[in-house]
Amino acid sequence: MAKQDRNKEQKRLGIALVGLGTYSEQELGPALKETNHCYLAGVVSSERDKCEQWQKEYNLKDENLYSYDDFDEISSNKDIDIVYVVLPNDMHAEFVTRAAKAGKHVICEKPMATSVEDCQRMIDACREAGVKLAIGYRLHYDPYHQEMMRLGQDEVYGKVKKLIAKNGMDVGDENQWRLDREDAGGGPLMDVGIYCVQGVIYTKGALPVSVTARFTKKQDPEKFDEVEEGLTWEMQFADGTEAFCETSYVKEQNLLRAEAENGWFELAPVAYEYRGLSGRTSDGPMNFKEVRQQALQMDDFARCIIEGRESIVPGEMGMRDVQILEAIYEAARTGKKVELHLEPFENLVEM
Repeated sequence: MAKQDRNKEQKRLGIALVGLGTYSEQELGPALKETNHCYLAGVVSSERDKCEQWQKEYNLKDENLYSYDDFDEISSNKDIDIVYVVLPNDMHAEFVTRAAKAGKHVICEKPMATSVEDCQRMIDACREAGVKLAIGYRLHYDPYHQEMMRLGQDEVYGKVKKLIAKNGMDVGDENQWRLDREDAGGGPLMDVGIYCVQGVIYTKGALPVSVTARFTKKQDPEKFDEVEEGLTWEMQFADGTEAFCETSYVKEQNLLRAEAENGWFELAPVAYEYRGLSGRTSDGPMNFKEVRQQALQMDDFARCIIEGRESIVPGEMGMRDVQILEAIYEAARTGKKVELHLEPFENLVEM
C-alpha cells in the first residue's frame, strides 16, 4: 500500500453499530460501504449468529463482535472510535451513557430518548467523558431538505406564513416494539412525527412558542391499546405563523409544505423517505441528485471528530425535540394549549 493510501486509511474512523435490526441491515450497513471518513469496525447484538453474519459480509475482526453484556469492554478497542446506538427508544439512554463512559463518540438514533431527563443525562455523560454526541437526523444532509431550509430561512418567497407537515405509515405487525409504550415511549409521534417537528423548525428557521394537539380516533383500539394510532397538532410561532401537522400508524402520509408571502414550496409526494424524494416550488420542480443520506450523515460526524468541530445535529437538538414531543402529548391529553420555553435552543435553528 502506498504511503498516501495509508495516510488516507488512518483518517477513517471505526464505527460500531449497536443493534442489528432492519435499519442497520438495510441502511446503515450499506451506507458504511460508501463512506469516505468512517467504516464499519464492529457490531453489538444479543444474537451471536447475527454478529457472525455481519462479520462475514463486512470482514470484521473476532474481537470486534460484542453482546450487550460485554459491551463495556469496547473501551479498550482501538479500532472503534464511534458507537452508533440503533436500539428501541427506551434503551438509548443506557447505551449512550455506557458508550460515553467507554470513551467513544456517539451517534444516537431519533428520538434521542423517551424523556427530557434521559436526554440531559446522555448529554451530561458525553460532556463529562469529553466525547461528541450527535442524533441520527439524516434529513439535514439531504439536498431536498437543505433546499427547504434555504428557501424558508433566506425568505426567497418572502416570510413563511403557514406550514403543513404530515408523516405517516402503516406500522404493520402488531407484535413489535414500536407498539409497546415502555419500549417506544409513544406511538407514531415518537417515530415518524418527529420528522414533522424537525421539518417545520428548519424550514421556518424559528422555534415554536406553543402547541395544541388532539389524538385521532382509534380504528383499531386492540392493536393500539398502549400507544396512539394517530395525532394532529399545531405549532404556533411568535410572529403568528402556524404549522399544521399530522402523524399516523394507519395511513401513508409524506408532505412538508411552506406557504410564504410571494409563493410556496414543498416536498411531496415523498418528503421524508430514504430515497426517491421529490419537491417543487411555485416556480417549478426541484431537481437534485439522490444521495445516500446516512453516508453523508456519518461521514460528517467523523469529520467533526477529526476536525474538532461540533455536529450540526447535536444532543441538545435531540433534547429540544423531545421537549416539544412531550408538550404535544400533554396538549393532546389535556385539550389545552401548552406553552413552550425553548430559549436555550435558539442557536439550533438556522442552518
